[in-house]
Amino acid sequence: MTNTYLNIKKNILDVALERTNDRIAMIESALETARDSSNDDTKSSAGDKYETSREMIQQDINRYQGQLIEANKDLLQLTNITSVVGDKTDFVKLGSLVKTNVGLYFIATSIGAIKIGDNNVFVISAASPIGQLLLGRRVGESFLFNRLNQSILELY
Repeated sequence: MTNTYLNIKKNILDVALERTNDRIAMIESALETARDSSNDDTKSSAGDKYETSREMIQQDINRYQGQLIEANKDLLQLTNITSVVGDKTDFVKLGSLVKTNVGLYFIATSIGAIKIGDNNVFVISAASPIGQLLLGRRVGESFLFNRLNQSILELY
């Protein structure tokens, strides 16, 4: 692995970890606000209105809890990738940086497009449609995604 691509992988992971930690903090803040609203909500004379309000707040709490679970799974996955960032591989797997004739893909969690130096990198989940197409492939193999034929040129 060239030093340049090793640095790109480390920088991608740094950005992904930062964004995931930021997402966790935002979800935790929203969850705390929703819980405070639930605790502060007092029964009014409009009973049905009160019950509807409480139910809506509870739905928000449940949604935030689900998002927090997923964000923590992403964080754990990124942490596991960090430990193998320099490992050499012959096929695409979690933590791989894949260079195709179209662009760079990093197999991790769904972060989206990020810019690392002069490189645009798509940070994608292994469970995403393109992630599924890439997993297990080797340098020289091709695949079709969104009607665009792509060839794997390099793998890091």
